[in-house]
Amino acid sequence: MTSGKLRFRLGFLTHVQGRDADLSQAYRNARELFVAADELGFDVGWVAQHHAPGGGGGLSSPWTFLAHVAARTSRIRLGTAITVLPLEDPVRLAEDVATVDTLSGGRVELGVGSGSSDLEYAAFGRDATRRRELTSENLDVLSRALRGEEVGAVGFRVQPAPGDFGDRIWQGVFSAHGAAHAASRGSNLLLNRAAYGHDAPTDEVQRPWAEAFLSAWDRPRRPRIGLSRLVFPAKDRRTALAHIGDDVHRAALRMARSGAFPEGLDKDEALRRFHAFHGAPEEIVAAFRQEQVLPLATDLITQFNPAVPDHDATIRALELIATEVAPALGWSPAPRDEPVNAGVRT
Repeated sequence: MTSGKLRFRLGFLTHVQGRDADLSQAYRNARELFVAADELGFDVGWVAQHHAPGGGGGLSSPWTFLAHVAARTSRIRLGTAITVLPLEDPVRLAEDVATVDTLSGGRVELGVGSGSSDLEYAAFGRDATRRRELTSENLDVLSRALRGEEVGAVGFRVQPAPGDFGDRIWQGVFSAHGAAHAASRGSNLLLNRAAYGHDAPTDEVQRPWAEAFLSAWDRPRRPRIGLSRLVFPAKDRRTALAHIGDDVHRAALRMARSGAFPEGLDKDEALRRFHAFHGAPEEIVAAFRQEQVLPLATDLITQFNPAVPDHDATIRALELIATEVAPALGWSPAPRDEPVNAGVRT
């Protein structure tokens, strides 16, 4: 962090949520977040896939959205964190991914996972009890398709011909065993903003997961770890809380109903459970210097979810992340004329 060279890539993640049932404005706002992040020098922009509407809706068709964003941006990489893989036809998904990658000039990052919604599995006619097995089966087919191999039938390969996805497939996991399994598949690791079902701080829980991933890694290329965190900088802590506090509290109470968090959490405990970094930029930087997983991460993925701040506040928070928070942690934006590159600069 003291060498002056870039140690991690900077990303942001949006769940593309709004305040009401009409998601058209939420989709437009999310598009403008990508445009702003591209101009600010963020390395990667990520979207989450949700078929069943949660608090504020969500994005069911991420690759359609990313194709639209590709036309409005020039440098920022475009990824999913995650695509719910068991609910997809892996060959059809490979076609979408290859198409967006071609349209964007090779800027795609593909994050996949098993999802958690029994309702979504029921809607797509999938067995939720087989989510891990289905994820592994579909990832095998998807990976072969993106390597340009025959899939589905003799002589069939997806078009357009995929680029090199050897270091661009990520898996979201929720355990040390899952992290080691991702490493065995040669996938990059995605760690969630919160460790559900645990009382200990999220970074204490996830540090062994990251270590298990690194220990199991046996590929020649550098292993990559994407660390997602709720980060909302503002002029001071009171202002930050005004934008995110109530939303985070409501989300924690919803999570408690499913057993992910204890019941009866107050706002402060909800923020702790979501491992929130909020307040003035210098406060956030100080907190990140204590973050146990960040030293192992190659990608820092900032997000505002489960909060849904107003659009102007969101843009301002992105600006503060890119101009004050991330630079203080050792990041700097790539030169505007630097070629698009999937790798991590060191």
